[in-house]
Amino acid sequence: MSITAKELSKKLNLSEAAISLALHNKPGVSTKTRKRILDAAIEFGYDFTRISPSGSSSEPKNIYLIIYRKNGILVTDTPFFSQLSEGIDLECKQHNYILNTLFLYEGDDIPKHLNMIKQNGAKGIILLGTQMQELDISSFSKCPVPIVLLDNYFENHEMDCVLINNLMGAFSATDYLIQQTKTQPGYLHSSYSLHNFEERATGFDKALHKNGMSSFHSIIHKVAPSVEGAYADIKNLLAQNIPIASCYFADNDFIAIGAIRAFQEHGYEIPKDIRIIGFDDIPHCIYISPPLSSIRVPQQYMGQIAVRRLHEQIVNPQDTFVKIEVAANLILRKSS
Repeated sequence: MSITAKELSKKLNLSEAAISLALHNKPGVSTKTRKRILDAAIEFGYDFTRISPSGSSSEPKNIYLIIYRKNGILVTDTPFFSQLSEGIDLECKQHNYILNTLFLYEGDDIPKHLNMIKQNGAKGIILLGTQMQELDISSFSKCPVPIVLLDNYFENHEMDCVLINNLMGAFSATDYLIQQTKTQPGYLHSSYSLHNFEERATGFDKALHKNGMSSFHSIIHKVAPSVEGAYADIKNLLAQNIPIASCYFADNDFIAIGAIRAFQEHGYEIPKDIRIIGFDDIPHCIYISPPLSSIRVPQQYMGQIAVRRLHEQIVNPQDTFVKIEVAANLILRKSS
């Protein structure tokens, strides 16, 4: 016998209003509480068919934005995610979709959550897979509703995806530094492994090879992918009097900003002594001194494209899957 919302309320010692908000995917409860309620609802067999899905084709339709998290790294507290979600929201309104957000974590029972989403009348899913690795995507491969993977790609899994052309973005930044300095560029590489960063590393290497250079000779610093983390890591390296390159490509703008601060405190002038180019072109780039050159990613457009592709799959289901890579462009400012 399935549990009722009232019984779930008593079992979790939460108000019936909080239970209802979580089960109906409405705002008003914290992410942590919502997850606790949904996990308990699945565990105790709550009948999600009690929640009436949209009936008429003219009525709003539910889709889900699933944000996959692991290793405690936040992806939602960034300018990148803000622009991405804004694009998703805009396109959902165009197609009369109601957007529900669900956080899933490494170790969650993914198939149960996906079945719950289907029972809740969802038409499709946008899966933000920034932090996902090959093993993580397997649980989504047999998703019972259409799904579009956003900000990642896995060659061995048939799934629509929308992502940045990381390789070409990193290539253009690195090639520009080589053309300007005629020297071997350095690399401020994230110590935290992500698919995006590994593709950027490939783009960095390709630019070296195009210019007759070997990656073996590049100065590479592995640093935390945050402003404070990169700042602390570079400060520590400088204290050890390690060799410093005359120019650097950084995996993201946070790394570049933290590194600039550390280099400046150590007496280096940017760009006179060290040129730096970041990646993502976050708003902070224009407010630091000197303003940071970066690779601009059209995040809002990526979110819109993901919803458009999901809409196509909803209205015209098909077995053909597409990989959409969005171009990223070099924006030059005074740091390079």
